[in-house]
Amino acid sequence: MSAEPSTPAPRFGVWLVGARGSVATTAVAGCAAVAAGLHPPTGMATETAPFAGAGLPALTSLVFGGHDTVDCPLPKRAEHLAAGGVLPHGLPAAVGAELAAADREIRPGGPQPGDSRSDDALIAAFADDMGDFVDRGELAGAVVVNVASTEPAPDGSRLPASSLYAAAALRAGCPYVNFTPSTGLHHPDLAEAAATSGLPHAGRDGKTGQTLLRSVLAPMFLQRALAVRAWSGTNLLGGGDGAALADPGAAAAKNAGKERVLADALGAAPEGEVHIDDVPALGDWKTAWDHIAFDGFLGSRMILQTIWQGCDSALAAPLVLDLARLLLRAHEVGFSGPLPELGFYFKDPDGDASPSLADQYEALLAFAGRLR
Repeated sequence: MSAEPSTPAPRFGVWLVGARGSVATTAVAGCAAVAAGLHPPTGMATETAPFAGAGLPALTSLVFGGHDTVDCPLPKRAEHLAAGGVLPHGLPAAVGAELAAADREIRPGGPQPGDSRSDDALIAAFADDMGDFVDRGELAGAVVVNVASTEPAPDGSRLPASSLYAAAALRAGCPYVNFTPSTGLHHPDLAEAAATSGLPHAGRDGKTGQTLLRSVLAPMFLQRALAVRAWSGTNLLGGGDGAALADPGAAAAKNAGKERVLADALGAAPEGEVHIDDVPALGDWKTAWDHIAFDGFLGSRMILQTIWQGCDSALAAPLVLDLARLLLRAHEVGFSGPLPELGFYFKDPDGDASPSLADQYEALLAFAGRLR
């Protein structure tokens, strides 16, 4: 008696907006490397013990595609990142097939200069690309993750690009993650569509470095009844982020999330600002410096300074993979609407999320339990 043919394991799509950028390239290469056992899943909370049994899609089941306005192929982009020390030497060659496969699924983004299509026509075109990706790949589902460069706050009657992609995700029936400070689903014109879509979504602005540290330190000062007088910060960064955030409007959108964490945790915003400087020579690396002035017992004045030096792409990529898996599973079990339980990953989380990283982590673990 012949054995019954086995049912192929389901595959799931991750559609990246900004698919040829540093974060997307690192996420695709990293997923392939971890799935093949070439590297450990460092930085991925979803690969730790509390998430075992939560039903998350396996890394081996993930298929990548996306939109971008640049044409540098992913294998070449990965080589550039390896040359800059972001990816391990030899990794682009080791996962070249996976990078090439993802690159074949990248479609032209927009709107490009001179594109006369209406917002609805652009949304329809982007949604068709997403739907075609799912259909051709016979995927069990797909999630759309925005990892494109930060855009300024909208100031006109047209939807910004991030909101066009967000609307397309809803139209294509895909959960949505906004890993950037850009508007995305937060545009008022999309409020009704987001509320009635029946799809889960999460955002915004991934918490990878300076703000991650702030979300730990600010509650510490509050819990120890230490009065913070001023909190200032500076970011030095190069690469695509540095160039994008050289635009004052984009920098303002980015800094709003950093400052909101302090205001929410401390009850009021302390004196001080965050400055972002574009230093092209740093490439994909950045330095974040914070200067915290606070009062101790009997008014003694003290200072805490922190320096964070790292690679934003390497910090962000595991979070992108975590979020993609969590949203895919949330959709599978019937969650819809904003997911404040994922505030652990964001500077400006949806819904009523605590600003404390410890509280956010407990909420994330409880959410993992509900996914079971």
